[in-house]
Amino acid sequence: MPSVSPQATHSRATKETLGPPITAGIVTALVGFTSSFAVVLAGLQAVGANQAQASSGLLALTLTFGLGSLWLAWRSRMPVTLAWSTPGAALLASAGMVDGGWPAAVGAFLIVGVLIVLTGLLPVLGRLMAKIPTALAQAMLAGVLLPLCLAPFTSLGSAPLFIAPVMLCWVVLMKFAPRWSVPASLLVALAVIGVHIVWNGVQIPADGLLPRLEWTTPAFTVEAAIGLALPLFIVTMASQNIPGVAVLKSFGYTTPWRSSMLVTGAGTIAGAPFGGHAINLAALSAALAAGEEAGKDHGRRWIAAFVSGFAYLVLAAGSAALVTLVAAAPPGLLEAVAGLALLGTLASSISSALAVAEERIPACITFLLAASGLSFAGVGAAFWALAGGILVRWMLKSREPVQKA
Repeated sequence: MPSVSPQATHSRATKETLGPPITAGIVTALVGFTSSFAVVLAGLQAVGANQAQASSGLLALTLTFGLGSLWLAWRSRMPVTLAWSTPGAALLASAGMVDGGWPAAVGAFLIVGVLIVLTGLLPVLGRLMAKIPTALAQAMLAGVLLPLCLAPFTSLGSAPLFIAPVMLCWVVLMKFAPRWSVPASLLVALAVIGVHIVWNGVQIPADGLLPRLEWTTPAFTVEAAIGLALPLFIVTMASQNIPGVAVLKSFGYTTPWRSSMLVTGAGTIAGAPFGGHAINLAALSAALAAGEEAGKDHGRRWIAAFVSGFAYLVLAAGSAALVTLVAAAPPGLLEAVAGLALLGTLASSISSALAVAEERIPACITFLLAASGLSFAGVGAAFWALAGGILVRWMLKSREPVQKA
């Protein structure tokens, strides 16, 4: 029998060891990017970004959290992955234009970055965030998501030939491969856009296919700080960073909290003038890099996060072309894809908001205020929803001793 050299055995073992984390890293990036980029575009455009500025924001976000993932995975030797704030983008989409327009929104993004850095530097700020009732934070997020998640169904009535194939694909994949339901529906949407472009002779500008960063000088207004920056910070912390820590903990990893907050905060600050709203710890996609799909060896799963960082940088190069194609989409198609991408988040937010019986009335008030689109004194519904929910919760709690007496 032919002998097998030790070198060949070692090479085969290395390939078997590195194969799963490399594959998992690529899948993490593909799923993370394709499943929510439509939400990011919708959010940036809702607060005043034009196509070039929204494209720049998408590029800035992908670059910053791609580089951040590389750094944190390498330094910590843990599968720490970063992402853009998908719930934050949904918040932007529901908030709409703030006083001061797009420059004021960029100023709000900068404030969010500073607050995230301070969270890493000052433990008291982290403890203060932890005191916000989970039910109310989730109810606020659910209220913000509701109008966006209605978009696929409202668009279905006005453009059934465009929307129905996307929704059908999403439903079928939810049955057989839930992880790929949104990426697959995006591919169908791109096919629909292609047919629309050819059928109607839509011209695609060649200069829009190359990635480019667009600088916006930030402006600062009280309305944007209170109505946009503060809710965006709370949603990012409550719906991304804290769940991200929990996901890693479920796989036996302790998240390097301080360094993660400093990196994501600094990345948010760096990306804000170019349109990036916020980066944070990955939550849903974190499981792809930290779970068994990244290999049986816990000590090598950090490679999956590291590879995902490289993959995000590759995807960043094609972000402008993707934005240009989406800009040529039939009306309502982008919103439909974004709504489908957020349905799972909406379901989990509602479930979490209503999980505790004593919190249901304040949570419902928070949810309805956030979904109402209320705007008062230039401040959007998300802030008033959280403030109203906390007030109602305090009032109901203060009545309990009287009722028992």
